Parts: sequence; C-alpha cells; structure tokens
Amino acid sequence: MSDIKIYALDTNVLIHDPNALFNFEEHEVLIPMVVLEELDKLKVGATPVAADCRQAVRTIDRIIGDASPQDVVRGVPIPRGGDSTEGRLAILMSHAEETDVTELPSHLNDNKIINELLKLQGKYPTRKVVLVTKDINMRLKARGCGLEAEDYHNDQLVSDINRLNTGYIQVEGDLWNRLDAAGPLNVDGQQQQRIPRQYLDDLIGPEYFPCQFLVDECDFIGRIVEKTDDEVVLELLNEGILMRQKAWGLTPRDVYQGMAMRLLLDPDVDLVALNGPAGSGKTILALACALEQTIENKQFKRIVATRSTRGLDEDIGFLPGTETDKMAPWLGAFTDNLEALHAEDYDPMSSEHYVGANMPLHFKSMNFVRGRSFQQTLLIVDEAQNLTPHQIKTIITRAGEGTKVVCLGNLAQIDTPYLGATSSGLTYMTERFKSFPYGGSLTLKGVARSRLAAYAEQYL
Repeated sequence: MSDIKIYALDTNVLIHDPNALFNFEEHEVLIPMVVLEELDKLKVGATPVAADCRQAVRTIDRIIGDASPQDVVRGVPIPRGGDSTEGRLAILMSHAEETDVTELPSHLNDNKIINELLKLQGKYPTRKVVLVTKDINMRLKARGCGLEAEDYHNDQLVSDINRLNTGYIQVEGDLWNRLDAAGPLNVDGQQQQRIPRQYLDDLIGPEYFPCQFLVDECDFIGRIVEKTDDEVVLELLNEGILMRQKAWGLTPRDVYQGMAMRLLLDPDVDLVALNGPAGSGKTILALACALEQTIENKQFKRIVATRSTRGLDEDIGFLPGTETDKMAPWLGAFTDNLEALHAEDYDPMSSEHYVGANMPLHFKSMNFVRGRSFQQTLLIVDEAQNLTPHQIKTIITRAGEGTKVVCLGNLAQIDTPYLGATSSGLTYMTERFKSFPYGGSLTLKGVARSRLAAYAEQYL
C-alpha cells in the first residue's frame, strides 16, 4: 500500500480552518465537487461563516491557478514556504458509472461525498482514502460503509480538557517557608521577588507559565510575573490582598475571582481568558473592571462588547433599530450585570443613566468586528467557547495600540455544531497564549448567583 494517503475534506473542515489544505504534509488533499457547491452557497453574506467560505475558496483558487482540467483531477502541487511543494490538491469530480459498491441514498450531500469516496477507494485499492470531517454522524456513516473517517485535529492542542491550563497551580504545604529555606528572600518595593528557577523546578516542577498563580495551603499566593531560563520573578500575594480588591464597588467572592480581578486590572496584561460555569461571575467581573479602568482610571477610551451565538449573525439583520438595538437581546447579560452593580445605590436608575452618559459602551455584532482595528479599547468577547480557532484569531488580531481583550466562556456550554471542548477557539487560545508574558487565563469555580443556582449546578 502506498504511504501517500488521500485525505478528502468535508465542508465543515474548511469553514473551521480555511487554511486546512496546508496541514496534510506530503499527502494528497481531495475536495469533492459537492463541497465546492456547498462553499459556493454559503459564501454570500457578512457572517463569519461566509467570510471563512470565501477565504477557503480563494485558497483553493490560488493553489490551482491556471492548471489544466486534467491536472486539477490528477492533483496540483501545494506550494509551501520556500521551494517546497509537498502534497497535492485535487478536485473529485462526480461519477455516475455503475459499480459493485454498496451506496447510501444520494439525496443528502453527506451521502454523495461518502459514495464518491467509496468509488475512489474501489478504484485505487492500494491507496488509503480517509474522510476528514467535523460531523460525528457523517464519520459514523462512513465507517459503517467501510470508509476510514477522522476528525480534524490540527488545531486541537489538548486531547483531555482536564489538562487545560487553569491559570493556577495548587502547591502542597507552605510555599513561602519552602522557598525561604532554599535561599534568602529579598522582597522589593513592588512585592516582587526574583527566585532562581531551580528552586521552583524542585518544588512544583517546570510546567508553569507567566501570569500563572501559585496557591499553597497556608494563605500564600504568588503570581509569576516573568520567567527566564535562569530565574522566575514572583509577585508575592496572599488571600487578603486579593479579597480586598475593588472595581466599581465590586469585590471578589472567592480567591478565584480575586485572581481573575488581578489579571483584569493589571495594565500590563493585554489578554485575559476567563472560563467557568454559569454564574461563576465572569461577565460581572469583566464589566466592573472595564468600568473602573474606563471611567475612573481613563486607561481606555471605550468598551466594546460582542459575542457569538448560533443564529445571531443571520437573525440580527431582521431586527429593527440600530446595531446597538439589534444586539441588545443577545447582550442582555451586560445590561443585567450593570443593574446588579448599582442595585444598592440610592437611585439605581440615576446611576445607570450616569454610566450610560459617561461610558462609551458599544455593542458590536461579530459581523462588524472583522476587518476593524480597535485602539485604546477594552474588548469583551462573550460566549467565546462558540468560536472556532480561526474566528478567535480574527478577533484578537483586531487589537490595536493600548487595547485589552477579555474572552469569556464556558466550555461546558458549546452551542456551535462541530465544536467540542477540546476544539473550541477558547481552548485553542488558552493553550497558545499560555507562554505569552502579557496574557493570562483563569478557570473560575463555584456558582455565585444564589444557593438555588449552586444546588442546581451540583444536582441537576
């Protein structure tokens, strides 16, 4: 059997990653004609899916170029960096000839693709034909017909969500005394301590990253500010320091919220990713810190809030009013939390009007975030677990000078088809940025809404 495999890509793979064609090394990449037809139908419009379809089509066109029809069917070399042209790209034409292959009913596009690949497999018995799709049901049907099928894993950086970087490390015992025993500690005026790296390697192992917290059993909490091959700069904190923080009148309810607030309020942290269950305080923490830094500290000129929800990009155009009016039903979490922040005020309505008059808060659709550049902005991306890695990259690259990006999500509540906890853009971003010295992530715990919500979270 030839070592060169044939990988046939489904439409959802190209939407998930328009550059997927370049990720199959020396093997042959096959695009069924049905996939091109689906891309053609989906490419029209201003939605993120349409934009991804257009990019995938342009990539295919750039590779094929002016190749002859015969070369397109046989395969065109895929250009890579330098003079390398590993792998080939081919278009699988539809065939109607009679074969001995048992076929699925051809009224569905998925079945048409599987049938064509079964014919191809029969035509080249010495070649390994593999269907690559994000659709679990399509993979099951393909395997039931004797065709090998697999998920697209190129941008899946963790195989077990429990191994995702949580933003903190639990340390046994008293870390302060253990460090002090390893060598004298001289704390500077910023409550920071330079520690030879081997001391931490011996105590907690080498797997720690910038902006990560170290939490021991004796109220000591340290945050890694800087990490080099020789030493680690540790910000020395404790539970009291974190719990006394305040942003727009809001104080953290537990140490995890305290660590999250530390990242949100730090002007040297450009990217914060907060993951946690419903009610863990992600949105209200982000909004309170945004108000504090925009209205009080004047660190940012405006706050931009956006989110991605299945159906949002298609439905928004049918709602009356301005863009802000259209976005209001989906961004109700922000207005609800704004009310909660001022619920104890003497005149809550007056407080909310004051904030509305003085705070440049803009609700933006994901459609209009693409292609823009945000300067001196605090950009809050809600429901980030529903974004693909390519979409999360598109948003983060919009950050201009002086902009901070805060991504909020719950990996247990993914509504986007073909995405799971390990393939979500929020997971991808968390893993990719864990070594970035100006970015931090944190997994919140607990349900802070009410005792009813806490009980429901545990037992329902």
